[in-house]
Amino acid sequence: MINKNIVLNVKKHNLDKHIRSPLSENLRNEYNKKNARVVKGDTVKVLRGEYKNVEGKVEKVKTGRSSLFIEGIQREASKGGKVKVQIHSSNVIITSLNLHDKNRSNVIRNIKSSKVNEKKGV
Repeated sequence: MINKNIVLNVKKHNLDKHIRSPLSENLRNEYNKKNARVVKGDTVKVLRGEYKNVEGKVEKVKTGRSSLFIEGIQREASKGGKVKVQIHSSNVIITSLNLHDKNRSNVIRNIKSSKVNEKKGV
């Protein structure tokens, strides 16, 4: 995990690796994978903290802090109004994947097909 208080000179593709969350049981069985990178449009369920058991779509991903902005999770600001709450990616579980991106869908489908071929002995 990356320390939030230190500004690091780390390349973006290395930070992206830290924004992973476990998959739900259904997705684990379907894709034969335990976790995946969280992207905008995924549906996640919060497992820890004040917003436990809240489910919503990911609106924004902050790679520097490994945090997510989830639809429907807001709190009152001190000056009035509503503020989006950042949830760390390790505190959520992915319940459905956004496969609209061709690269992501190809990666997940390739993983699925390669695992099936290994089980068959091809």
